[in-house]
Amino acid sequence: MKRVLAAILLLFGLSVQAQPTLKGGLEAFINSNIIYPAYSWQNCIQGKIQISFKLNSNGEVYASKVSNGLGIDLDREALRLIRMSSGRWKVPADYDTTYVLIVPVNFTLSGADCSGKGPLERERAIAAYKANEGLTDAITNFYRNKYNGNYNAAEEPKITALKKELGYDDAYLESVIKEGQKKLRQKDKEGACEDFLFVKHMGSSLADALLARYCN
Repeated sequence: MKRVLAAILLLFGLSVQAQPTLKGGLEAFINSNIIYPAYSWQNCIQGKIQISFKLNSNGEVYASKVSNGLGIDLDREALRLIRMSSGRWKVPADYDTTYVLIVPVNFTLSGADCSGKGPLERERAIAAYKANEGLTDAITNFYRNKYNGNYNAAEEPKITALKKELGYDDAYLESVIKEGQKKLRQKDKEGACEDFLFVKHMGSSLADALLARYCN
């Protein structure tokens, strides 16, 4: 399956001469670092995610956020990629660091087997993702409380059943760990540790060794 990602930088209020630049180009940077999120990959979800951010005089990204997204895992990956570019930007000496930069990041899949997954199926998958977010939070909150010794043990069978219903089995958690390991190779320690913590907060010990090694 081929993954293609494109980005266009829109700098509001800036002249062409005043634009900051990323060494090697933003599109090339994104294409070489993208880790297509598992849920969108499995459900053949594509789309454009707009990220807004600012640059300081050292070319570091700050005030970054999703300004227009789909409300799914593509949003987080687009934001992660822009944050990864921090410190790589070259900004003009007279650059105004109060300007807001907007990057529409276009996620597209080509060569994928998406037979039977038309627009309606993708819309349903997006709706299901959003609907399940609250349930996912209920699981992670339960295990956070359990690790702190402040939980109701009688609720655990319900949480275990909910994990099964949402598909958070070992195979899924191992795929999350693999994504985290890819982020480590990209030197994105923060993104990797978020993935490993997610596994832990799903009540699994599969990522414990990685957490101890990289995230303390």
